[in-house]
Amino acid sequence: MKISIVVPAFNEERLLADTLLSIRAARAAFDARGWASELIVCDNNSTDSTAEIARAEGAAVVFEPINQIARARNAGAARARGDWLVFVDADSQPSLPLFDDVAAQIEAGRCLAGGSTVALESDRAYAWLFVRLWNALSRLCKWGAGSFVFCDTGAFREIGGFSQTLYAAEEIDLFARLKRLARSRRRTVVILHRNPLVTSGRKLRLYSVGEQLAFLLKMALSAGRSLRNRDACFPWYDGRR
Repeated sequence: MKISIVVPAFNEERLLADTLLSIRAARAAFDARGWASELIVCDNNSTDSTAEIARAEGAAVVFEPINQIARARNAGAARARGDWLVFVDADSQPSLPLFDDVAAQIEAGRCLAGGSTVALESDRAYAWLFVRLWNALSRLCKWGAGSFVFCDTGAFREIGGFSQTLYAAEEIDLFARLKRLARSRRRTVVILHRNPLVTSGRKLRLYSVGEQLAFLLKMALSAGRSLRNRDACFPWYDGRR
């Protein structure tokens, strides 16, 4: 068994080193089972030292010139040689117990793909409400947060990976297709919740409530069409870090 861990990264010099250190420690869950693992960072056209930091931590670095999260994840997955893919965002810190839960699902043999609930690093009151709401929807609808996705590599490639027509919410689209495939094969899609993924709350710090509500309103009024417009998805692409 081999696991490929893919980290998409755009100008992540502030947070990437901590993420990669967390991943290094968490990989012990795979080591304990005698599984091989590889770490791949996709440098998504960064202008800072993202690639250098990744190489210093022993990651294989691939380059994706078009700044889009879906393309970055797909480029990393294209380089992967593992039986399973684990996608971790560059501002998140998976724990050993979370990777152990992933390994247990793989060992059990029924799971095709999955995600995790999240714990947001923020002391803002509305952050608590947002996380509670998202985690409830995630478990109910089997939607994995883009910050942490694991998937059988063959299944990921069969459905074509992340949609490159979307600049945000590409993980929701991915899980919709994975769930259809899982049903056809009598497999499962799971959302792990015992050990939530710790992820940065920086969007809540960098963007005002008004900006966040404006994005959500535009998405709703356009029936999701704005997700295909890079400029409309500014919280992911305007470069604030």
